Amino acid sequence: MNPKVKWDHLARLQFKEAISYIRKDSFANSEKVRQGILEASRALAAHPKKHPADKDKINNDGSYRVFVLYRYRISYKIENSEITILRLRHSSMDQQEY
Repeated sequence: MNPKVKWDHLARLQFKEAISYIRKDSFANSEKVRQGILEASRALAAHPKKHPADKDKINNDGSYRVFVLYRYRISYKIENSEITILRLRHSSMDQQEY
C-alpha cells in the first residue's frame, strides 16, 4: 500500500501564499503552478524516494527529500505510512537549514 501524502500546516500556508502571489500577474500561470505542484506531491505516494535527500536538513538520515518545480523548492519527509510536505520556498530565496 502506498503511503498517504499530507501537507504540514506551514507548507500549506506557503503554498497558498505562492499561488496568490502568482495570481496577481496571471490567473492561468497560478493554476498551472498549483496543479503541477499538487500532482507532483500526489505522485510521491507511488515513488517517495524519487528525489534526492535534502542537503539543507541538519542530520538528515535520508528520510528528508526535496524537489524543485516551477522554481519552487518542495521539501518533504518520508515516514512509514505517510509522506509530509514540510516546506515550499521559491528558489530565489535564501535557503535555510532546518
